[in-house]
Amino acid sequence: MASKTLFSIIRRVKRKEERKRSFLKNGSILLKDLIASCDGKSHPIRCYSAAEIIRATNNFDPSCVIDRLCYDIYRGILDDRTVIIKKHYVVDWAIRDIIISMQMSTHKNSLKLLGCCLEFDTPALVFENAGKGGLNNDGSLAVDDELLPWKTRLRIAKQLANALTYLHTAFPRPIVHRSITSHCILLDDDYVPKLFDFTFSITIPPDQLYVQENFSSGTHGYMDPTYQNYYISSEKTDVYSFGVLLLIFLMRRKAVDRNSGHEELLTKDPKLNVSDGQIQIEIIADPKILEEVGGDEQAQQQLQDFLALALLCIQEETEARPDMIDVAKELVRIDKSILP
Repeated sequence: MASKTLFSIIRRVKRKEERKRSFLKNGSILLKDLIASCDGKSHPIRCYSAAEIIRATNNFDPSCVIDRLCYDIYRGILDDRTVIIKKHYVVDWAIRDIIISMQMSTHKNSLKLLGCCLEFDTPALVFENAGKGGLNNDGSLAVDDELLPWKTRLRIAKQLANALTYLHTAFPRPIVHRSITSHCILLDDDYVPKLFDFTFSITIPPDQLYVQENFSSGTHGYMDPTYQNYYISSEKTDVYSFGVLLLIFLMRRKAVDRNSGHEELLTKDPKLNVSDGQIQIEIIADPKILEEVGGDEQAQQQLQDFLALALLCIQEETEARPDMIDVAKELVRIDKSILP
């Protein structure tokens, strides 16, 4: 009995030492990057203990998982409030996510970072809750596959464009998200979109217009061809991915469809590649949307303008795409084209 007690004590001491090492390692990296990226102006975030995170996730119980990508996302309770806890697999990705999430937390359409835990091998991030959850690949709500009304889809697109414009323009150097997909969007209880996941975001260096690396890290079907083929990313990388997202909202289709036995990219749909004349919105839009707008000519034109903007965003030539601020302005115009 005494030997078991001694073993238990030794194990607890070792675990405590491991957490201390992880805290020092992750903390030093985080501090260094915060100083470099925030120019001495950091937004304070709370540092949670490993015990608090373990308790909130029921020791990372799989039943608490709400999504799995290159990290695990849990929903739990901390400080008597529901929160989202994100557990990364790679330290560098987690640190980048913490830094940019912290910078973006002041924007109403970015998921607010509440704090993090540095006592695990890789940091865990704690965010505000988003009651409605995430989106499916076809733009419907992940919970119950709820199909969103056209006005809600348009409003979500408009507000996301605003958040991306902020990401590109509000800081000393533009930040490129590089992973805009339906999975990086969460909705709160009022269906307000929250941009989420800055794991692969990158800052454009001073005196440069783009970043070139040795690999790409985007999502197939959403990736800008320039980024996919040449590993060059710029603000226009996000514009392309956002254009794909606009098509998903309009058509209720996946970016990549593999159900037919072979891979079909949404951007390569023959119905979208009409060389002469205007694409007929009746053969493009989600039937639910067409049913909503009926024969209203103003509403039909609104859909047509939304499609035209999406197609402009997914131009293969980088220079042919608009800036995100112009995309945001056009979505405001499209939204106002029909008075409530």
